Amino acid sequence: MTAPLSVHGNLKSRFFRHSLASISLFILAVLIVLSLSAPLFEWILSVDMQSTNLFQRFQPPSFAHPLGTDELGRDTFVRLLLGGRVSLIVGLSAAITAAVIGTFVGLIAGYFGGWVDDLLMRLTDSVIALPFLPLLIVLAAMDLTKLGLPQALVENDNISLLRIVVIISLVGWTTAARLVRGRTLALRSELFVKAAVALGASPVTIIGRHILPNLSSTIIVATTLSTGNIILLESVLSFLGLGIQPPWPSWGNLLTNAQETIWQSPELAFYPGILIFVTVIAFNFLGDGLQDALDVKSVR
Repeated sequence: MTAPLSVHGNLKSRFFRHSLASISLFILAVLIVLSLSAPLFEWILSVDMQSTNLFQRFQPPSFAHPLGTDELGRDTFVRLLLGGRVSLIVGLSAAITAAVIGTFVGLIAGYFGGWVDDLLMRLTDSVIALPFLPLLIVLAAMDLTKLGLPQALVENDNISLLRIVVIISLVGWTTAARLVRGRTLALRSELFVKAAVALGASPVTIIGRHILPNLSSTIIVATTLSTGNIILLESVLSFLGLGIQPPWPSWGNLLTNAQETIWQSPELAFYPGILIFVTVIAFNFLGDGLQDALDVKSVR
């Protein structure tokens, strides 16, 4: 029992030695807790996310409205929290889904090699060669009814959130695939893998018991780093009107609504903009800290 505890302690010490990563972890934890608590604040402040009151437009911060109100008299603080919940759900869900797809492709390509590796890597290169943002815009603008989906599903309020997660996942798995493939190629030549092959273990057993556990650090770091980029992509698509659609708020469509009143109430653009900036930077620093902590060869 002492060895796992020692390793766990060393992991924590290496991570918290990275001051920016520690601060980023705290900031992200606060953002996540506040975002998940959005319905609670909605109840405490006795406000409704969707209710409008034109007589309370552009109200200054007060006890009833901690960050004031927007152009339709809605509480800015609650909408920012709800928008953060949507943006974080999209970022984390798409990052995890893309990591699962990329891990599967990278494992198969790296372990079996040969024509399987060539085929999967050419597929990966083809996706990488596509212009990323224009492709996302085209996919997000597609009419779902022409894909044969039921009208009731297309008109569902949650479809825009699910749509963005699926689109980003389908084109965002390539980084994880290349990282996992490279690490798998190195692990395949290790003695413990060759010993498992000599003992007659099946490829599924070798991949699941011997290779995949040694890829955990690579997958965790890649997923963490991609989460911030995905949140930024979601914000761009929502800002262009192709991402999360009303009545769901997100930081991206909050920016879209604020651009028309930026001279009258610039804070409505500042709040979601600074939250996007801080969140993306925090995820990047968190990924750097995890990379240093999980790399046993790292030297301060």
